Amino acid sequence: MLQLVTLFGLLTFVGIAAYRADEALLAALVIVSTVAVLVGYPVAWETLTRGRSPGKFALGLRVVRADGGPAEFRHALTRGLCGAIVDFWMLGFFGLVAVVSSTCSARGRRVGDLLAGTVVIRSEAAYFAPSLLQPPPRMVMWAAQLDIDAVPDELALLFRDYLKRYGQFAPPVAFDVGLQLTQRVCACMRVEVPAPIPPFEVLAAVLAERQRRALSRPIRPLPT
Repeated sequence: MLQLVTLFGLLTFVGIAAYRADEALLAALVIVSTVAVLVGYPVAWETLTRGRSPGKFALGLRVVRADGGPAEFRHALTRGLCGAIVDFWMLGFFGLVAVVSSTCSARGRRVGDLLAGTVVIRSEAAYFAPSLLQPPPRMVMWAAQLDIDAVPDELALLFRDYLKRYGQFAPPVAFDVGLQLTQRVCACMRVEVPAPIPPFEVLAAVLAERQRRALSRPIRPLPT
């Protein structure tokens, strides 16, 4: 609705400002205005707010990458282009395609999400706080033997972000994303994925052990 109102207002302004222009210029301005609203509007919102549009603000939703990381401009652009062409407007029958594809997807993803590698999650749930994380008791001994330093910082930040957002994912999505991250983390440490331990517990144990070792390192005195 906001897009339609914005488009109507912009086209009205263009019509008034360029009513004396030739037809070719007027047609070009109409096309540019339409593309700017149908594509630029959602892309700008989701890029500037890290995955939130006015509708998502109202419903407490956010777009993130399929691996749980924050969505970026390229993800927003792919979603915006696909939304304008396939999901909602040109070929989407005013959102029918998006509704059908989301309903048929186990993770509730429309065509734009499938192409961009994103998923929409609830963002108003309470965050899991890993700053004071305690490892699951049955994973303490396993985690103590790991080569934690083999896990790159970028991957550690990624699964830490996943643990923070764990409560926002639908259960199937949380399991799938967690399993992918667990496989990557265990591959870095060259250990097998412990089965049948849930991915959340494995990642929580790795993060807790990483924090424990970081806190146990001696603090070097500042040079005098």
